[in-house]
Amino acid sequence: MNRPIRVLVAKVGLDGHDRGAKVIATALRDAGMEVIYTGLRQTPEMVVNAALQEDVDAIGISILSGAHNTVFPRIIALMKEKDMNDVLLTGGGIIPEDDMRSLNEMGVGKLFAPGTSTSDIAGYIKEWVQENRKF
Repeated sequence: MNRPIRVLVAKVGLDGHDRGAKVIATALRDAGMEVIYTGLRQTPEMVVNAALQEDVDAIGISILSGAHNTVFPRIIALMKEKDMNDVLLTGGGIIPEDDMRSLNEMGVGKLFAPGTSTSDIAGYIKEWVQENRKF
């Protein structure tokens, strides 16, 4: 690749707990990625529009509110609508295993539970981007 991997990290909805998102953003930067952190209280539309404007390779959603079964499907739908088929949608937070499986089947990438190693997250994003993005 001739440029750093670009990742948009976002908090969607009214969930005001962003410490984890900031930790992930810092870890991805430390791993050599360019990170755009959108801050709190984003809508799915805001996230997808920012991802388009920033030409990102991946979108990472941090969600602790329990709204994952609403947020991720809406973002996937918007991404498909905007023909963002080669952009990874991943994330993490408080998401039950069964819901993770359902979201993965819908097209969401790997989802990470609290306590996951940041190097595992960075490694997954790097591997996915190298296999799926065309530069």
